[in-house]
Amino acid sequence: MTMSMRSSTGRRCTGRSRASGFPPAARRRRPDRSWRRCPCATCGWTPTATRRTGARSAPTSSTCCCWTPTASSGASGPRRGCRRRGSPTAAGRAPTSSSGATSSVRHYLSAAAKMWASTGNATLAGRMSAVVGALHECQRASGTGYLSAFPAEFFDRFEAIRLVWAPYYTVHKIMQGLLDQHVVAGDGRALGMAVAMADYFAGRVGSVIRRYSVERHWASLNEETGGMNDVLYQLYTITNDQRHLVLAHLFDKPCFLGLLAVQADSLSDFHANTHIPVVVGGQMRYEVTGDPLYKEIATFFMDTVNSSHAYATGGTSVSEFWSDPKRLAGALTTETEESCTTYNMLKVSRHLFRWTKEIAYADYYERALINGVLSIQRGRDPGVMIYMLPQGPGRSKAMSYHGWGTQFNSFWCCYGTGIESFSKLGDSIYFEEKGERPALYIIQFIPSTFNWRTAGLTITQKLEPLSSSDQYLQVSFSISSKTNGQFATLNVRIPSWTSLSGAKATLNDKDLELTSPGTFLTISKQWDSGDRLSLQLPIHLRTEAIKDDRPEYASIQAVLFGPFLLAGLTTGDWDAKTGGADAAPSDWITPVPPESDSQLVTLVQESGSKALALSAVNGSLTMQERPKDSGGTDTAVHATFRLIPQGGAGATNSTASVTLEPLDMPGMVVTDKLTVSAEKSSGALLDVVPGLDGAPGSVSLELRARPGCFLVGGGEKVQVGCGGVRKRGGGGDGFRRAASFVRAEPLRRYHPMSFAARGVRRNFLLEPLFTLRDEFYTVYFNLGS
Repeated sequence: MTMSMRSSTGRRCTGRSRASGFPPAARRRRPDRSWRRCPCATCGWTPTATRRTGARSAPTSSTCCCWTPTASSGASGPRRGCRRRGSPTAAGRAPTSSSGATSSVRHYLSAAAKMWASTGNATLAGRMSAVVGALHECQRASGTGYLSAFPAEFFDRFEAIRLVWAPYYTVHKIMQGLLDQHVVAGDGRALGMAVAMADYFAGRVGSVIRRYSVERHWASLNEETGGMNDVLYQLYTITNDQRHLVLAHLFDKPCFLGLLAVQADSLSDFHANTHIPVVVGGQMRYEVTGDPLYKEIATFFMDTVNSSHAYATGGTSVSEFWSDPKRLAGALTTETEESCTTYNMLKVSRHLFRWTKEIAYADYYERALINGVLSIQRGRDPGVMIYMLPQGPGRSKAMSYHGWGTQFNSFWCCYGTGIESFSKLGDSIYFEEKGERPALYIIQFIPSTFNWRTAGLTITQKLEPLSSSDQYLQVSFSISSKTNGQFATLNVRIPSWTSLSGAKATLNDKDLELTSPGTFLTISKQWDSGDRLSLQLPIHLRTEAIKDDRPEYASIQAVLFGPFLLAGLTTGDWDAKTGGADAAPSDWITPVPPESDSQLVTLVQESGSKALALSAVNGSLTMQERPKDSGGTDTAVHATFRLIPQGGAGATNSTASVTLEPLDMPGMVVTDKLTVSAEKSSGALLDVVPGLDGAPGSVSLELRARPGCFLVGGGEKVQVGCGGVRKRGGGGDGFRRAASFVRAEPLRRYHPMSFAARGVRRNFLLEPLFTLRDEFYTVYFNLGS
């Protein structure tokens, strides 16, 4: 199939006013900056001499006017234009209780349509049809074409520039869901419903312009209007109704798109997810009208975000806003990378790739999909997602401002975009190019099956499981056809993160000449059933500097394995020990050996009604209550050790000499001082002996350097206990129980892509960010220590 270009947008996730609902970091206005009102007469963009004042940054010239004088309805109201942090209208808007649920219904309609198109699931078809039917009844009852979860009076307030939160944002969501139901799922009712909504709002907008002015309409748009321009351009491609085209134009935001048109990097303090959908709508304007300006706007915008405002995940924004360009080292907090922004940036990059076929956009899509989208769901827990993806050292997804949502009661916008994102994981793997002969671009390496109807072929993509010890990503494409195949061209992305040395491509076991990374491998031939294309792509560790051009932050870097961003398990320490400025990542980062997973264990004791687990916390041993939910918690990490056999003299059939290595501190061991150290002296050797309590299967840990002395729990404190326990009856029953542990299954396992990284004070376990749940981590390291 040809990949759909359907687009939809997100919004400011919390649905709260800037004055009341955000974390303090988001509400606080920077003290060293004031924002000017530009003396422009309309919200159309015009150059001004100076955008901002303040000591930190030099004035920026030739940037757009971002304020608009407006007439108010009755009383004097605030002025609105392009919305930035600290703008007068950013405060005072309040959310509605229905807005989040309304947007989630829209994303459900879009997600259900796309998932049904992929699976043909009859239950899903019935549910989405029922939702459309219920909405149809609501719209019919209104008699005007109006459809929303809140009364039309909200738009009276919006048009009067009075207190109300972003009603057009939710209207866009409903219209987009209906269009997706029509285009993707073939529901004939949905198109008529979307047309009726467009006609109703065309009347409202026209009334505002006739009664006041177009400037008044532009002024009202300084709130989140979602992707109204986007969905209306899409509607126009279906109806060819000029009224829909005009209305789409009226929702373009010239005072923001104008900044991009003059190529001013002036994103600082704009609310990110208010404005990314406007760019997506501008891209649809280019598709509809062919006006090259809007292609240039999107290109400049994407390049600006990637070069100055993007984290290693591919995500952007801090506390929902863009910060100063190339100043991200000061923006490493919990409230980074709103999930909706990643959802919308993927749309921008997708359009750009379709137009240009540039590898950079496909590489970005891969990075943001793996690290930005897959990271927002809590493992395989259905319906448990996050709002922000923390980037700061020692942060946890579970401990952000919102934390994890719930399966049935969370209606943040990031839930809506999250639901839809996971329904369309396959929508940007294959791109068909129309022409005399069929051509296909394969830009993502995701196991999948593609029915290429134009060429009469079915392509099945498979990937070999990848581990940290692997040197290659191996992917294969198998071709099948019910009839004789035809001449067609396959273009397979050779990603920028690989290398030509060691790369290999074969077609039916015959070697092909490979192109350089950052290009396409192009094969044109008569394809037949049984054809098989295989790729072997070298995959390496690499570091990537944070987007910050201040010399003192040059050492802040992320670690990636191919396209996978690696996070280090830590509660705050991020100082790496690289061995020198010229050190390669492989000099201080090594794969965790595959056999290590079989050496993991959790050592448990019963204490009254509690089960306690031996744990290494902050470099010391303690006993912690064994968590009921094993796996993705710091408690599970701290209670998991690797028992590394040492062998040598003194080992017998009933004893084994080992070192005890904490899971999250690879290469470090527990010492006879009950601390964790990188120094592996004789004091770190332990003999695993049958449990002193005599219970079947229990073990005791005897210090090799101090025969007769054992690790002793028996409560929250861990200590070394000695005292003749090898003598018959010695040590007492209480002591024997406290020195005995049950070897239980490990509460945590290594991910196949796990690495050990050397640190200044401690070592780090590195694992892909998308695999983490509640653990504390850092995605950036200080390599200058």
